Amino acid sequence: MKRILVAIALAAFAVNASAATCAAQSADKKLVGAAKTSFLKKCEADAKASCDASAKEKKLSGAAQTSFVKKCVADAVGS
Repeated sequence: MKRILVAIALAAFAVNASAATCAAQSADKKLVGAAKTSFLKKCEADAKASCDASAKEKKLSGAAQTSFVKKCVADAVGS
């Protein structure tokens, strides 16, 4: 039951992450300095967790998993 709830929560985050990148969200919130750095760090960590879960759902491993997670996190974080 816990796994299902975690999967639903991660899926919801993935939908939110795709709506706007971390960089765009920080700009919308008008964050600067340490607040922006902290927000981006947390956002990236959340994106990595979500991407790792997506990779597991797709049953990826090795280089395919690494490549998928790297691109997924880069897309979520933005520039």
